Formats: sequence, C-alpha cells, structure tokens
Amino acid sequence: MPQYIIPCEAIAQHPDFRSLASIAGLQVDLRYAGPDNFVGRPLYTGFDGAWLHREAAAGLATAVTWLAQHRPGLTLLVLDALRPHRVQIMLWEHLEGTGLRMYLADPARGSIHSFGKAVDVTLLDATGQELDMGTGFDDLSERSHPALEDQLLAAGQLTAAQLANRHLLRETMLQAGFAGIRSEWWHFNHGDQELVRRQYGRVD
Repeated sequence: MPQYIIPCEAIAQHPDFRSLASIAGLQVDLRYAGPDNFVGRPLYTGFDGAWLHREAAAGLATAVTWLAQHRPGLTLLVLDALRPHRVQIMLWEHLEGTGLRMYLADPARGSIHSFGKAVDVTLLDATGQELDMGTGFDDLSERSHPALEDQLLAAGQLTAAQLANRHLLRETMLQAGFAGIRSEWWHFNHGDQELVRRQYGRVD
C-alpha cells in the first residue's frame, strides 16, 4: 500500500511534485491527454498530467542537460508522466480479455506512474520529428521489447539504426538515474519500484 494518497487536483500545490514546464529544453506531448493512445480517447480530461515527483523531475532535468551536451539538436519528448491511479484503472479495464495486460501494472499493486516516479519518453530531431524507434509509443507488441532487441535485429524486424536510437535514449535516461524495463523502450522508472510503492504518495 502507498504511504499516503494525494488527490490529483492537489498536485499543483503539493511540495513533492514539480511541473514539467519548469524544465527548460524539454518538450511535452501527453498522449493520454488526447486520442493518440491505445484506448483511442482522451483520459486526462480536466487534469494536467505534466508533473513528476520532484526527485524524478530533477533526474529528467539532468537527462535534458546531458543530451544537449552530447547530442546537440536532439530533444527529449515526454509522452506520459504523472498518471493518476484512476486512469491506470481505466487502462487496465480497457485491456480486459485481450491478453495484453502484461504491458500494464495491475492497479492492485499500483503503477509507478501514479507516484510520479515513472516517465515515458522519446527523442526528437532538429526538425521536431520523432526518431525512428522501430515502433510508436504504446505499441503493445514484442517489437517494443528491449529484452528482445538482439533477436528482432537478427530477424530483420528492427534495423541497426532503430536500435542505435533506442540505445541513445536509454543512455540519456540511465545516466540520469532512471532504469528501463524489458517490455517498453519508452518507459523509465526513477527509484526502486517496491520502495516507491511502500514509501511514496500515490496520486489518485
């Protein structure tokens, strides 16, 4: 169980959270705020999801700075950040019976997104176009799995250029204190997941 519950309406005044608008050089396009997601409709109606726990936000700022120094012209784009628990329940229910729930944290345990300690990101080139990662965001297929990249490359399902883009994204995030997961190239956690679930506040 989370240490405490925070209503999503209270985020803007809560000292544990930081607006992504305060991070210079970062771009934000929250896919659950519009229809461009696997549910096909906006899920953040009336809620500003462009927030993270201040610790994760500091890590993201470090990633932005590192990228600007090492690959000028490229920009981090946030696709999802703070995701209220109520939205996690909506996503879970949408995937009922599909066999795809492995791509979501069970709301009974809680998504790290709902603590503001996970972020979904990609990279933009100098023209503002997303780099080719081999799949889009929320592509719920094995082609999204970092754990399978060597096999996918050997099978011709991913290219060396696509993997190079993924590796750059991972390097950008890992050096800033984030950790990736095995099934989604875009998802990064900040901090130990079980510790977060026990000791941090969950946003509902």
